[in-house]
Amino acid sequence: MIFKGLSGAVKLHLKNFISLVYPETCCACGSCLIDQETHLCLVCRAMLPQTRFHKQKENQLSRIFWGRQPVETGTALYYFHKKGKVQRVIHQFKYKGNIRLGNYLGKILGQNMAQSEHYSPVNCVIPVPLHPAKERKRGFNQSAVIAEGIASSMKIECRTDLLIRSKHTETQTKKDRFHRWKNVSSVFETPNPVLLENKSILLVDDVITTGATLEACAEKLLEVKGVRVWIATLALTD
Repeated sequence: MIFKGLSGAVKLHLKNFISLVYPETCCACGSCLIDQETHLCLVCRAMLPQTRFHKQKENQLSRIFWGRQPVETGTALYYFHKKGKVQRVIHQFKYKGNIRLGNYLGKILGQNMAQSEHYSPVNCVIPVPLHPAKERKRGFNQSAVIAEGIASSMKIECRTDLLIRSKHTETQTKKDRFHRWKNVSSVFETPNPVLLENKSILLVDDVITTGATLEACAEKLLEVKGVRVWIATLALTD
């Protein structure tokens, strides 16, 4: 709103002045961004460890669900290494509230899938839901922000009302695979399953470690007639 009613030249001068006083920096390396760079500098955009899983139906992420849930396939944008640049980027988004960054990364992930035949059947994007109390505390659902970016790039709908979290659970951070699954095995619900029938759903989360949360969500969605499930996350932990 600060630029409303101003001419293009004046807007440009104001933006240049603001960038001098408060320069935008790369969320991965901290260097100052130059013209045409958004959120990430060109070097980091090129050098962050991309998985390229969208090109392979069978990959490291999709194998996590073998024998657990019959998901079609899955992808992640990056590999996640502790104390690495991807961790810094996701921390900026998830814990520092940089929602624009999360949407931007979702759009990149969506662009990748839009170019892959493996995701062409997908017609609905659904984020892993947060419990309402936790979402109010954080101020947003990080998975929903990513999902909206993906849906924008893939030109399909994003629905946050078809899968809900009915119970508040403890953090998953320090739990092993079994206890992660036990912690979330019965907390998700489909309030209006008829609206899910025969949909090809892309289920979205921010980071995948053991896959327990996504497994529990997929299990609930796959109870509905004709549903097929794909998986997408920003990062896969090593």
